[in-house]
Amino acid sequence: MTEFRDEPAEVTVQASDRPFRGRVWDVHNDTIRFGDETLHRHYIAHPGAAAVIALDENDQILILQQYRHPIRERDWEVPAGLLDVPGEDPMLAAQRELAEEVDLQAARWDHLVSFTPTPGSSSEVIHLYLARELTPTVTDFVRTGEEAEIEPHWVALDEAVSAGLAGRFRNGTLVLGALATAEFLRRERAI
Repeated sequence: MTEFRDEPAEVTVQASDRPFRGRVWDVHNDTIRFGDETLHRHYIAHPGAAAVIALDENDQILILQQYRHPIRERDWEVPAGLLDVPGEDPMLAAQRELAEEVDLQAARWDHLVSFTPTPGSSSEVIHLYLARELTPTVTDFVRTGEEAEIEPHWVALDEAVSAGLAGRFRNGTLVLGALATAEFLRRERAI
C-alpha cells in the first residue's frame, strides 16, 4: 500500500522581490523556472500560526466570535494567533494564545494536525492543538481592536462538527479542529 504524503519540491527562483511589506506579512513576487516554463507567482509570506481546541470535561469546545474584516463577518473560530518570533515553538504559541484570548491554561496538550489553509496564495502553516484539563489563568495581555470584542462560548463538540458540515461555521481552523478532535477522541477512547 502506498503511503501518500506531501513532498518538498525544488524549483529555481530566478528573481524575487517584495512589492508589499506589511506589519504582519509581506507579498512576494517570484519568477520561477518550472520544467520548461518560466512562471510568475505572487504569494503572502506568512510567519505561521498556532490554534487551540480547548475541550472541557463535558466534551464542549470553546469557540470565539470575532470580527474579521476581509470577510466582513463576526465568524466563530477558536483561540489562535501568529508565531510572533522566527523559530517560535508552535505549542508555546498555542499556550500563549489560550491564555491571552480566553484566560485559560491547560495541563494536557496534544498535537492534532498542522495544515496549510491556502497553499496557492500563502506560505502559512497552522499548527492545531487539543488542550484539556483547563483551569483559569491571569495574564497582563491587553486585548485591543477586534480582540477587545471577542465573545467566548462553549458548544458541544458534536454540535460544532454538525455546524461545520452544515456550513454554519465556515472558519477552516474551527471546522478542521472540531473534526480532528472528534476523530482523535474516537481513536483514544477505542483503546
